[in-house]
Amino acid sequence: MSGKAPSGPRCAAIVGPYLSGKTSLLEALLYTCEAIPRLGSIKEGNTVGDSSDEAQARQMSTELNIASATFLDEEWTFVDCPGSVEFLQESRAALMAADVAIVVCEPESSKALMLAPVMQFLDAHDIPRMLFINKMDHSSETVREILAALQVVSSKPLVLRQVPIRDGDNVTGYVDLVSERAYEYEPGKASKLISIPDSVQDRNEEARQEMLESLADFDDDLLEQLLEDNVPPSDKVYDLLGDDLRNDLITPVFLGAAENDSGVMRLMKALRHEAPEVEQTLERLGGADGETVVQVFKTYHMPHAGKMSVGRVWKGAAKDGMTFGAHKISGLNSLMGHDANKISSANAGSVVAMGRMDDVHTGMTLTEQGESDAMPWPDALAPVYSMVAVPDKREDEVKLSTGIARLMEEDPSISSSHNEDTHENVLWGQGEIHLQVLGQRLKSRFNTAVTMRRPRTPYKETIKKAIQQHARHKKQSGGHGEFGDVHLDIKPKPRGAGFEFSESISGGVVPRQYIPAVEAGVKEYCTEGPLGFPVVDLSVNLFDGQHHAVDSSDMAFRRAGILAMKDALPNCGPVLLEPICSVNIAIPNQYTSNAQSIVTKRRGQILGFQAKEGWPGWDEVQANIPQSELHDLTIDLRSQTMGIGTFSWSFDHMAELTGRAADDVIEQQKVAAQ
Repeated sequence: MSGKAPSGPRCAAIVGPYLSGKTSLLEALLYTCEAIPRLGSIKEGNTVGDSSDEAQARQMSTELNIASATFLDEEWTFVDCPGSVEFLQESRAALMAADVAIVVCEPESSKALMLAPVMQFLDAHDIPRMLFINKMDHSSETVREILAALQVVSSKPLVLRQVPIRDGDNVTGYVDLVSERAYEYEPGKASKLISIPDSVQDRNEEARQEMLESLADFDDDLLEQLLEDNVPPSDKVYDLLGDDLRNDLITPVFLGAAENDSGVMRLMKALRHEAPEVEQTLERLGGADGETVVQVFKTYHMPHAGKMSVGRVWKGAAKDGMTFGAHKISGLNSLMGHDANKISSANAGSVVAMGRMDDVHTGMTLTEQGESDAMPWPDALAPVYSMVAVPDKREDEVKLSTGIARLMEEDPSISSSHNEDTHENVLWGQGEIHLQVLGQRLKSRFNTAVTMRRPRTPYKETIKKAIQQHARHKKQSGGHGEFGDVHLDIKPKPRGAGFEFSESISGGVVPRQYIPAVEAGVKEYCTEGPLGFPVVDLSVNLFDGQHHAVDSSDMAFRRAGILAMKDALPNCGPVLLEPICSVNIAIPNQYTSNAQSIVTKRRGQILGFQAKEGWPGWDEVQANIPQSELHDLTIDLRSQTMGIGTFSWSFDHMAELTGRAADDVIEQQKVAAQ
């Protein structure tokens, strides 16, 4: 391999599906860099990554694991990302800060489709990526079969860099296709150089030729050499591989088994020689103005350390105590998992944790002049799952609000909204596990235990018949009494037309100063109609009434308005309305029929489907589905699509609900009101 001048600090994000072995790869990379003395084990809970209580309880990554190391005098930051699609927001943030992505997958062609969401994000942002096929020691398929499946989800040509050496069903080493050297795995040690076995010689020559032909697609000189049957020197091949990776033209593919530290040194050397440097990444992102530029890509609220803003230094040098406009760094740290190590400064390319920058949020770009939004940052993922968090102790309501606000800072794909109809504070996220982890963090970090429950559906009701109603509120209890008399004309309106109040009083039978009070009484009753839900889509006209010169008041006419509505609406043919949502399901086209059956099962109506733009092999299914059926739609959808189907939704209209389903809803509302 050609010589290389030392590089500045670089950052690699480790991404891939759940159970592909990303945290084990992080551990192996740190061990290869001699940043840790031995390989930790996920089962034993002693890895640098996944050290949080939530991660260890679930044996899965639930947030970014960030660790810094040095390899051959060059600084590296590795960011291990959660594999579950419910924590995809974390991966997106890390990838925006990385020079290169290491995409980890298992050696099973049936699971290749699980890479689609992350590969599409890489394509959308032109992020260079390497592919590491992990767990090769347990592979039963040929690399050729695996690559064919992976190429379907990769828009870039997959360029195999190694061929495996097998002993029966076991993979015992590999041949490097550039150097044409063979290595035998020795778990926990550097691989041993061996002669290329005769059993793989033909495959080595075939795969090397395929690699060169892939590179020749982007280099005319190499194409000419191949046409003349000339063998290009290894240095030339290495240079082309590096150039093509940095320009995001190819995806090199490496083999290994991270738990055994097999193939990781080869990957680390390729990273060192071929990954872009910070200046190239900054240019890809469009550059940034300022002498020193830092972009925050992750926020933590730690129980004892307080708020930490983790950012990538894109230009200049960050120093402890320096200010970015009104924001001052109060403590500068490098990270090794959850351990923060104090440093005095960090150069361009470094990833740093900055202490107590209270007004700084994830995605913000900081310069000496202050905040800037010049650098790109992806929108937060749309919510697909909701729960209501109720504090176990009523006195913890304020702590709960504070804790949720801070966790929303940590993870922008979490949101909170207050439903005016059900009077619930609803938490929104990416799935059941996502919000369960949020509940665990509320307890572990903010000492606020909560019970999670399903939110109520915001049903409404309306009327089908018109009526004229007279009501009189009269009360005499000594001194001034209460008197208000109204005649209301109540009519249904078209669906979605809303509420309308009007008056056609003549002769001053109801003085003008009391008319707003009648309207207030009507509206107050409409917050809960005869079926127990807010009343919509009706008009109310005050056309007659009486008043008393002494006893009439705003209060009396408000109560008269309430009484008139209470007497009238049960006789107006009240009907239950349920919210119907417009739903757009994104799904691999091989599962489109599954999506259609899911919609039908949930009382939905298919409106059509079409190819998803920019996602080869994917469809979008449009449907209308009752909101009450959306709660666990993401669980059902993911279970039938290898975890990668998703959807977006918005309220569309209210529709009448009748029969047994309506009776059940009304009965549940009565029980809840007791």
